[in-house]
Amino acid sequence: MKLTPESIRQHKNGTPLTMLTCYDAMTASILEDCGVDILLVGDSCANVFLGADTTRSITAERLAYHVEAVRNGAEKTHILADLDFTSSSSPEKALRGAKLLMEAGADSIKVEGFHPDILDALTQNKIPVCGHVGLLPQTAEAFRVHGRDNSEALKVIEEAAAVEAAGAFLMVAECIPSSLGRQLNQTLSIPLIGIGAGKETDGQVLVINDLLGITPKTAKFVRKYADLRSVIRNAVTEYIKDVREGGFPDESESYR
Repeated sequence: MKLTPESIRQHKNGTPLTMLTCYDAMTASILEDCGVDILLVGDSCANVFLGADTTRSITAERLAYHVEAVRNGAEKTHILADLDFTSSSSPEKALRGAKLLMEAGADSIKVEGFHPDILDALTQNKIPVCGHVGLLPQTAEAFRVHGRDNSEALKVIEEAAAVEAAGAFLMVAECIPSSLGRQLNQTLSIPLIGIGAGKETDGQVLVINDLLGITPKTAKFVRKYADLRSVIRNAVTEYIKDVREGGFPDESESYR
């Protein structure tokens, strides 16, 4: 059964939530079969799918294309979609972008940082919102751990509390000390999903390409559960060899 914002809220201090990024229908169908709770059509698509250096280059229209693909592959799974960087520049653009993503099949929208006017525009239009604090890839000057000193940690907590007060039903915290992840989780009354935020949260999220070992270089918080980069390289190398040496196709793979 597909999770709703209301049922996701009930996971606070309960069974940990599992979230993975996803960008295509075939992968979505596999992840749904496995029972992943939430599929995130993230702006990381710009990096892992389009090969861009920054997530800022992805547009709402392009993300909507991937949301539609994921929804086609996973009809029974909650889909969370990132509000793109450009759409985050004004309430009007945010509402337009969020509506595009929802029409494509998203169940909720993730917004990086605290933007009260944008959060108000979305919640007033009954669009479920997930917050995102800590490292914010769309605007970060450097990819580093956030909240190591007291003043920055306090800022993260205050921002998360403000986002919750603005109506968010879920929060993502990225690249913060585990002690801050624990404190943040205790502060919020909504579930906290961590990515590099320690284990004392209400769930975890990873980029699927990182988990599967396709990404060449990953952050410290990533655990590679497979080495598909090597598997793909070996398979393609063998295919090239077979074609060049006349071993593919053979009789069993040819029509009569």
